[in-house]
Amino acid sequence: DLGYTGNPDINTPTIDAFAKESVVFENFYVSPVCTPTRASLLTGRYNYRTGAIDTWMGRSTMRQDELTLAEALKAAGYATGLFGKWHLGDTYPYRPQDQGFDSVLMHMGVGIGQPSGPAGNAYFDPILWENGQEKTLRGYCMDIYTDATIRFIKSNKNRPFFAFLATNTPHTPLQVAPAYSQPYIESGLPEETSIIYGMMTNIDDNFARVLNTLEDLQIADNTIVIYMSDNGPKIFHPDRRYRAGLKGEKTSVYEGGIRSPFFMRWPMKFESHQTFSTKAAHIDIMPTLVSAANISDESFNFDGRDLIPMIEGKGDYWKPRTIFLQWHRGNQPEPYRNFAAVSERFKLVQTQNTFDQNAAQIFELFDLETDPGENFNIADQHPEIVESIKKSYDLWLKEVSKDRGYPEMPSWLGSSRQNPVLLTHQDRRDSPKWDHDVFYPQAYWPVKIINSGSYQARLTLFEASKTDGEAVVKLSKKTFRALFKAGSQEITVPLGELPVSLESIKAWSDSGGRKYAPRFLQLEILDKE
Repeated sequence: DLGYTGNPDINTPTIDAFAKESVVFENFYVSPVCTPTRASLLTGRYNYRTGAIDTWMGRSTMRQDELTLAEALKAAGYATGLFGKWHLGDTYPYRPQDQGFDSVLMHMGVGIGQPSGPAGNAYFDPILWENGQEKTLRGYCMDIYTDATIRFIKSNKNRPFFAFLATNTPHTPLQVAPAYSQPYIESGLPEETSIIYGMMTNIDDNFARVLNTLEDLQIADNTIVIYMSDNGPKIFHPDRRYRAGLKGEKTSVYEGGIRSPFFMRWPMKFESHQTFSTKAAHIDIMPTLVSAANISDESFNFDGRDLIPMIEGKGDYWKPRTIFLQWHRGNQPEPYRNFAAVSERFKLVQTQNTFDQNAAQIFELFDLETDPGENFNIADQHPEIVESIKKSYDLWLKEVSKDRGYPEMPSWLGSSRQNPVLLTHQDRRDSPKWDHDVFYPQAYWPVKIINSGSYQARLTLFEASKTDGEAVVKLSKKTFRALFKAGSQEITVPLGELPVSLESIKAWSDSGGRKYAPRFLQLEILDKE
């Protein structure tokens, strides 16, 4: 959805001009959904190693002991800031401020308007979290993130800094000022497409503000700026999203779901404009940036590669490799389920069981040199290539899974770093759907009590109860109850003294003969032993 990549309908002049000043990787790969890409971007590792394997039910939480790009840069003296979307864990010790970021302005979970946030939250005048504190801010979310980014850059102009401006636009809900969407509607585009393109033009305007700030502060020449996305576009119907002839969309491992623009500008070091057809990926970003910052650390254990030697044309540094990408619902990866293995020429995919794990597997092989649109499956003609790539995939999946597997990442209770802890409807385990206040008896949150003491729980219901009732909190084998009156929406349940332990916790309200799941469950230690 950029003019630079050939979209005839969209207006993105700043990004288009920036691309012409940048190193451009024309075949840059990301995961087909957001959380896995963000985990790989910030660690230089395949997301399956990090625990961040999905986008909801607690499976979007990245392990607290992963060494992040922010932590590496902070240790080297950089100021670090994240503005916008995190989606790698909303509770201690998984939050951005726990993972190396000094300044944080973020929304919760996957996005604004999703079950992780307050009811009625929207892109205009959103409720956000600034360094862990809930705030209502005025304006449009993307403008607010950019304002915060610019303040951060200005306050750190005389020292090294890392600003991660992570937009949640143009993700749903589709909301933007009519001044941005109306020109596209008037051009004859469908309404949804027009709003998305309006959101992209707003991103372009805000990107211009960031670039202008660097110029005004006279630090643009020695500042690396990267523009990229986290997955392919979501296609609405009737929609005219531009995919440059690529097949597939968000959630798919066809090219349309996993290809991203990648533009990197560093005027002091790189020639003004270069393009590379060599395949690169999200796992290469951290190795490249720590190399640029002259940081070396024996604890780095990257899957990705430093791109700078290639950019600078240093010998035969680049060796052929295969990039592996996989995503589907579930608590752990299943072999061959919605995966892609991409070599420099051939690509093997199996896409049939993304959401239906019982669907028959169909392996497809494409020659990306002659068929970048993946129109011609040549698996039958080259069974030897199929088998060779499958063997490399088998080794990869075994390798990324072998060390720690896929255990649950519990929220830590009783820490001074976050008290109380807010558990959200989005992160409940084993909830088959995001059905508002629907009670699923199997649904729970994993928690780790790290300090013994007296605790209490507070349930926030989706709406005030119409009748008297009882709130119930079940902590493993212990059950705690509190009565409430009609009209109640927040109910406190004392939990008493709790020891250090690893637990699963369930909560619901029982009124009018029906059980309801809470929107939020807040857990607080009142004193420590």
